[in-house]
Amino acid sequence: MLREEKNSDSLLKKVPMDILNVKPYIPGKPVEEVERELGLSKVIKLASNENPLGPSPKAIQAIQDNAKKVNLYPDGGCFYLKKDLALHLGIEADNIIVGNGSDEIVSIISRVFIQKGDEAIMGDPSFLMYSIDTRLSQGNVVSVPLIDFRLDARRMIEAITYKTKVIFISNPNNPTGTIIGKDEMQEIVDEVPSDVLIVCDEAYYEYVDAPDYPDTLSWVKQGKNIVVLRTFSKIYGLAGLRVGYGIARKGIISILNRARPPFNVNSLAQVAARVSLQDNEHVISGKNLTGQGKKFLYEKLRQLGVLFIPTQANFILIEAGEKTRQIVLALLRKGIIVRDMGAYNLPHYIRLTIGRQEENEAFIREFQKALQ
Repeated sequence: MLREEKNSDSLLKKVPMDILNVKPYIPGKPVEEVERELGLSKVIKLASNENPLGPSPKAIQAIQDNAKKVNLYPDGGCFYLKKDLALHLGIEADNIIVGNGSDEIVSIISRVFIQKGDEAIMGDPSFLMYSIDTRLSQGNVVSVPLIDFRLDARRMIEAITYKTKVIFISNPNNPTGTIIGKDEMQEIVDEVPSDVLIVCDEAYYEYVDAPDYPDTLSWVKQGKNIVVLRTFSKIYGLAGLRVGYGIARKGIISILNRARPPFNVNSLAQVAARVSLQDNEHVISGKNLTGQGKKFLYEKLRQLGVLFIPTQANFILIEAGEKTRQIVLALLRKGIIVRDMGAYNLPHYIRLTIGRQEENEAFIREFQKALQ
């Protein structure tokens, strides 16, 4: 057994308080952990907004075909994946950075653009990693409360000061599933000073069907200071491989690449992402499944008299009331994992991933019992 030195705490005392005060991101419980803890043989996970269809069969085949090459380092610059993405998006490869999930790119952005005392503006609640990465860079979080569960574009603009370096916009917003429309986003692009970076996180972009959803790539092509984030974790079903990407003008991408770790995207993730990009049928199937599940869940939740927020993503924010924690635990004991929204300052809400029909039915059945 290792013996701790008497003065071992002197090392930890040198860590800045900004970092010590950070609350770590706690993801939804994995299926295996719940099965082990509760002795269950079947568990449904509806907590982390994963694609219930899983990855494209073509991606699985590509992983198997390339598994024998994992003794070699991956392509550090993701050359072929960026080439495929550029063709898919109608941009140039130099406009793209690839990350170990799009959340790694959030970390890189924070590391590059946020220094001690700088400010980053974000909605409250929104994706937790924006505030965590800002604090890890010893920056100050400027939280702008949502209005009717939507990001308040006007108040985010009004919150800008000379210390502001980044504005994080989750669109659709996690955890509410709501969007900022074209006109609101145009206001932000027009009014944000040229020395402030706009980060538009579109992790759920492929699920959106709202006609007023903004075309953010048009602002990238105009040379605006905006980074658009997207991912293969959601509709492409590759969450376990961790591959996302950012799109921006070439000067921004060049700077971000200086802070990107070498070999940050593994070789199997790269080949799976490339093949997934070509399997449009799988993407359509995932979107259709989510649309059908959304319709079913809306109807059943209305019948239960439960408040929920209409969504443009693959999850639904549901009001569970003062006994939310007990309801979450009751569902867990039945083998259904949902996300308690306490960490998002929404203690009376849960976030439900839209699953397969049988999974949605199981949730409604057990949720109704838990409510009673």
